[in-house]
Amino acid sequence: MTETSQQPAGDQVSRSILIVDDEAIIRDLCSKALKGYTVLQAGNGEEALEIFARGGVDVVLTDVMMPRMTGIELLKRLKEMDPTLVVIVMTGFAEKEIILNALKADADDFISKPLNLLQLKTAVDKALDKKALKEEVANLRNLDRLKSNFLSLISHKFRTPITSISLFLQNLSGGVYDPDNPESRRNLGLVYEESCYLERLVADLLAFTRVMDTGGLRLEPVLLGDLIMEALQSSREVPRRPGVETRFDLEPLPEFLFDREKISFAIKQVIDNAYKFSRETGSVVISLTRDGDLCRITVEDGGEGIAREELPKVFEKFYQVDIAKTGQIRGFGLGLYYARQFVRLHGGTITMESEPGRGTRVTITLPAQSPQQP
Repeated sequence: MTETSQQPAGDQVSRSILIVDDEAIIRDLCSKALKGYTVLQAGNGEEALEIFARGGVDVVLTDVMMPRMTGIELLKRLKEMDPTLVVIVMTGFAEKEIILNALKADADDFISKPLNLLQLKTAVDKALDKKALKEEVANLRNLDRLKSNFLSLISHKFRTPITSISLFLQNLSGGVYDPDNPESRRNLGLVYEESCYLERLVADLLAFTRVMDTGGLRLEPVLLGDLIMEALQSSREVPRRPGVETRFDLEPLPEFLFDREKISFAIKQVIDNAYKFSRETGSVVISLTRDGDLCRITVEDGGEGIAREELPKVFEKFYQVDIAKTGQIRGFGLGLYYARQFVRLHGGTITMESEPGRGTRVTITLPAQSPQQP
């Protein structure tokens, strides 16, 4: 494999073209015609698949007749790996069967041999435009899928408490309720809990609606220590764990520029989870430190912990850790997803370390930009 890298220009920045042909002279001619792009070369299909698997390839230009793996076979394999990939097929054969097979395999364009270098450059430019459209369509489909999943999730989350309340009201209207019966009083308490849960779900939905627009940042001077204390005071999870002690190690830091609403949301999600997954007794340790140009917030609990294989998933949309394996996790699974989005918007990172039975540590790292900085 060889790589030819010229200085990118304009909208060609970071665009990579993979040329696959068993003739080195053809690969070199194509490379010279594609000035302004990063050009990768492969002498056969297997080598091309290895290069593509490393990532960063925008367009593949492949010959049809090659040893070990034909261009049509390579085309099929590439489309399986990335349906939005644009593949241009080069061929010196005009057989109808070859063209049909390439079209069936979703070839995006054809170039005839001997090559017209101007035509090649034009075809690659058009291919990149087509790739952008394909990616936009794929993103719209993904948004539709996420919307459908979210609506399904909301329906499921609301159904359980509504059903419980409805059944109790049916019994009440039928004269089943007896205020002197301990079982009736217990059921009344459960219904009250379910109504409170419904109220929390609605509040969470409104909160997510406010923060889902992750477009820009409204920076203002913020004291991170104040945001931590506000998150604790407004948390619904802290009062539910009266046996959990809160310990602090907060370095007195000056004001830095952050989007107050977004960083406050991220901190609150991390703190809420620390108490939510704590045991009935124990402690949550919250620390705030500065390390050069970085601020670091760490929240550590001694709770149930998370299995190693689940750690990469916890920041995914709608993902919820089901420690008890009940399938009845409350909430929407969006808190940590948006927490990571907002921290990344600030140029920071959020990481999680955990071990089952030994608790979890979450660290938010943010750039410390002072108000007087340009």
